[in-house]
Amino acid sequence: QVRLVESGGSSVQPGGSLRLACSATGNLYYAYCMAWFRQAPGKEREAVAHISGDGKKTYADSVKGRFTVSKHFTSDEETVYLQMSSLKPEDTAMYYCAAGSGPCTLSGGMYTYWGQGTQVTVSS
Repeated sequence: QVRLVESGGSSVQPGGSLRLACSATGNLYYAYCMAWFRQAPGKEREAVAHISGDGKKTYADSVKGRFTVSKHFTSDEETVYLQMSSLKPEDTAMYYCAAGSGPCTLSGGMYTYWGQGTQVTVSS
């Protein structure tokens, strides 16, 4: 059973940076698509970025040029990162890590495994 645990969420001022991490246990196959989603209060969940098994990255228009997704998969460690820069108040949300065996997509329906989320708050 795959388990995903996010960390790194915090409160930060506008223009600041944060790095989120998603630690995967349970022998997540390296070819899985890994993604970050977010959900703000009263809003629908939206995709932020995903990275395919071969390292191809895709971003939502709202975060292009500000966020970077990466991963570090070894025999001992499986971690996906989301480096966030130039943060805006509208980036405030609960951020979730997700994994799925299908082709990478910004649709949440493809992803089988989800973490519990980490809160990011951007406020002055």
